Amino acid sequence: MIYLEDLEIGQETYFGSYEVTREEVIDFARKYDPQPFHLSDEAAAKTHFGRLAASGWHSCAMTMAVIARHVVNTEQAGLGSPGVDELRWLKPVYPGDTLHVSSTIVEVRPSRSKPKIGSFRSATTVTNQNGEPVLSFTSIVLMQRRPEDEAQPEA
Repeated sequence: MIYLEDLEIGQETYFGSYEVTREEVIDFARKYDPQPFHLSDEAAAKTHFGRLAASGWHSCAMTMAVIARHVVNTEQAGLGSPGVDELRWLKPVYPGDTLHVSSTIVEVRPSRSKPKIGSFRSATTVTNQNGEPVLSFTSIVLMQRRPEDEAQPEA
């Protein structure tokens, strides 16, 4: 299990990738963000997108899918998140893109009021297949601290 004490400022993590499909872009838009440029090639062609583009919220959801799979597979002692800061959609995401998700830890802090938990902040960047940033945010994650009866793993 990975606990708060196992994290270090500057630590980088590559979470994985996600292939964006046309069908998923349209399905997400129908359900959650039914703006014409997320639903129709013709409508999107008349905008600065130039072609069908994924909703920014869909880009966030795809990013979360990649992060959540990694967290579950690496058995982290995560406790969820109170939110994100500085969310930016930097470039459109299009069907056919492959998103790559990575982050760098910028802060690790034990809780003052709850000694069994703490939090960390990480700068998260999502790039497309060309290495161009398409999304960025600072995540805030709550995490369990190592139980006193559990030994620290050796390096």
